[in-house]
Amino acid sequence: MKLAAALWDMDGTLVDTEPYWIDTEFALAEQYDAAWSREDALSLVGNDLLESGRYIKQRMRLELSPDEIVEALLDGVVARVEESVPWRPGARELLADLHDHRIRCGLVTMSYQRFVAPILAELPPETFSVVVTGDQVEQGKPHPEPYLTAAAALGVRPQECLAIEDSNTGAKSAEAAGCTVLVVENHVPVLAGPRRIFRPTLAGLTKADLPALLP
Repeated sequence: MKLAAALWDMDGTLVDTEPYWIDTEFALAEQYDAAWSREDALSLVGNDLLESGRYIKQRMRLELSPDEIVEALLDGVVARVEESVPWRPGARELLADLHDHRIRCGLVTMSYQRFVAPILAELPPETFSVVVTGDQVEQGKPHPEPYLTAAAALGVRPQECLAIEDSNTGAKSAEAAGCTVLVVENHVPVLAGPRRIFRPTLAGLTKADLPALLP
């Protein structure tokens, strides 16, 4: 099967921003003298932001709404990413190689547009043909809607797309949409699955390596 497009997760896959989110969650807990743990933080990796907001509200026993919690988190992580974008090894190089070979890429992230914008600003303007963010979909990962939306916007079948992910939540979303998933684990372990291929890193991968990963 030909490779029609590559669909990229962002947090933990394209950029290693999960520590920014975790630090901001702990800062929120400290601000409100609330309980929070690293296990709590890691359980949110890959999640829809509003779902994370609901979990934080319940776990920290906050009077803030889930939306207010999400906005507070975004204030913290946007400030961090505007200072420094922590790219994952091999990510920019693979993006550039795919662009050179006219393989279109889509960004499929549960982060909101205002967090995505400063990261995209560090890449060439035509890097992503489509950007799907968490504030643009009705149902976030692990629901297939984000990946189905990206494939439809590109005018390709999900089965012809390779999704690149680092979490179980994201891998479930891409698999349910029909994509093959290239999993590069980062902060959390990812379960094996029938459409999941595991690699330790994106470093050294080129466009020539990717078609062989498709069924």
